[in-house]
Amino acid sequence: MSCFCDIENRAIKTAAPGIDLRTFWGREMLVSVVDLAPGAVLPDHSHPHEQAGTILSGEMEMTIDGETRNLTAGDTYIIPGGVPHSAVAGEKPVRVIDVFSPVREDYQY
Repeated sequence: MSCFCDIENRAIKTAAPGIDLRTFWGREMLVSVVDLAPGAVLPDHSHPHEQAGTILSGEMEMTIDGETRNLTAGDTYIIPGGVPHSAVAGEKPVRVIDVFSPVREDYQY
C-alpha cells in the first residue's frame, strides 16, 4: 500500500447499514474514514483495540461506557480497548476519522 492515501478512490467497506468505511493501515495503526448516512445507527459494541476519533463534519450522538454526548465537527474522543460504545448519526451525513491501535485485521481489505 502506498504511503499516500486516496480517500475518494478507495474501495468502500460497509460496517453496518448506512455506515461506510475507507481504511488505510501500517504496522501499528489503522486509519478509517467513516461516512454515516443521516440517522445511521452503530450498535453497541466493543473491541480490544484502542480507538481515537474526530468528527470532521455533521453531528452524532455517541455513547462511550454509558456516557452519552452530542458531538459536532472538531470534537474528539478516545475509547480504551474493551469499552462498549455506540453512535447515532444526526439529520445530516456525518464524516469521522478514526484511528485504531493495534491494526484491526477485520478492517483490512
